[in-house]
Amino acid sequence: MKNNMKKILLGLVIISILVVSCTTHQKVVKVETQIQEAKQEALSLKRKVAIARFTNETQYAKGVFYDKNNNNPVEKQAADILATKLSSSGKFLLLERQDLDKVLEEIKLNGGSEGMQKVGADYLIIGSITEFGRKNVGDQNVFSRSKTQTVTAGVSLRLVDVSTGEIIYSEEGKGEATSIAKTTMGLGETADFDATLSDKAISVAISKLVENIINNCMNRQWKSYFLSNDENDIIISGGKSQGLKIGDVFEVFEKGKSVKNPQTGMMMELPGKIVGKVKIDFVGGENPQNEFSIVSFTEGTIDKKNLNNYLIKEIKK
Repeated sequence: MKNNMKKILLGLVIISILVVSCTTHQKVVKVETQIQEAKQEALSLKRKVAIARFTNETQYAKGVFYDKNNNNPVEKQAADILATKLSSSGKFLLLERQDLDKVLEEIKLNGGSEGMQKVGADYLIIGSITEFGRKNVGDQNVFSRSKTQTVTAGVSLRLVDVSTGEIIYSEEGKGEATSIAKTTMGLGETADFDATLSDKAISVAISKLVENIINNCMNRQWKSYFLSNDENDIIISGGKSQGLKIGDVFEVFEKGKSVKNPQTGMMMELPGKIVGKVKIDFVGGENPQNEFSIVSFTEGTIDKKNLNNYLIKEIKK
């Protein structure tokens, strides 16, 4: 009887171990699958974005100590913070516009050609600082004293589709940063001027807008253009740095007719029609300036003599 009980208990233990092992294995496989899916989702086609300008529209920029011949440091802070946040998202190719004159000057110093390739952006970001202020509040008691420094900042951003000149997103974000120093019976921190608060307040304001910028850009189809189409190869712009890889398939659109909107007086392009599909056969080039892809048609065809009439767009899922 005892031997039978031992066998039964041993069998239950083995079954339990197998169940736990299988469950653990399933969890590991599930986690690995989720990681792979997240990686695939992150590998989206990158848009080319440039920060066109950043201006300070507050009274701070009109003070007697503001040197108009020198870049406003707050403007530079805002532009640099925005560029860093956009770059860290991994969804954009950021093109230099703010300090382009310095880049061109460096090329000349290195004996480079003035014919540097200038890449056009898909989207331009125009920003301005609409609010900026600092206040200090002190509180003094018998045995203690405190000092609170607060900086508030307001940032307005506009996102422009370069192909149409349309403002596709515009919003203002506000941020605040605070520093508190306390002393009790002479012990504690002293409250010196905290210069980092301006960075933090601007960063908070911009952070509230970055996600919307990303969503507005990524919700619009990635576009490319035909560079050549002859008996040798069919070549389009864009390559590895924008996320293109061999085997990817894209739709080919014939541009719609351009008409004048009588209400606004602006020219507008009507929706185009799909005329075919192309598949990436090869990606080449060393950097975003000279990258290209060789493609082949899997469906349809185009007029080789009028390549400017066509666009290559990603297939929206």
